[in-house]
Amino acid sequence: MWRKPGAAIVAALLFGLWITSPASAQSSPRSAAELMDAVMWNREPIGGAFALKDQTGKIRTDTDFRGQLILVYFGFTYCPDICPTDLQQIGLAMEQLGDDAKNVQPLFITLDPERDTVGHLAQYVPLFHPRLLGLTGSIKDVSQAADVYRVYYKRVSTGSKPDDYTVDHSAFIYLIDRDGKYLGFFPPGTDAAKMVGMIRPHLKGGAER
Repeated sequence: MWRKPGAAIVAALLFGLWITSPASAQSSPRSAAELMDAVMWNREPIGGAFALKDQTGKIRTDTDFRGQLILVYFGFTYCPDICPTDLQQIGLAMEQLGDDAKNVQPLFITLDPERDTVGHLAQYVPLFHPRLLGLTGSIKDVSQAADVYRVYYKRVSTGSKPDDYTVDHSAFIYLIDRDGKYLGFFPPGTDAAKMVGMIRPHLKGGAER
């Protein structure tokens, strides 16, 4: 089952994210262990309402994408490796879907809204695929979106300057159906071909809207 990864994947997901220090305005209010347990074993509802700005400055809500499958990924543009790697695979999956890609909307929701402004996302997201939408907003709005998807994140200082920080975070790729219902997740590092293999069955028999 693609929503229940094996022990090796669980270990990889937890590595470096097992941080349980007190939460702040720039971190999830729950621990990495609790949130990843909720996602990996489907213990809590996943997905829900959000209202964020895309890279053109337009407000986008979850209901804007009804009638399409949605791939939802949380990360940040200054991420050195995991985020760009996963976004690249999402872009490749869109290419491999061919004409069916018009029925799939990939979303990249930043966990670093202070640096990932509308203008910055406008330069970043086209690097991966023309259909990719980057979403940002206030810290509160981003936090609410991360909460409904059970995303773990924490701002971690790396130096003395205000911008010297990184963001530790979980890196699931969520698949949402045409009615906004959660179908499952892909773990970080999932290649494009596997994504396509899981997405295609959900496209069959679905009328375009």
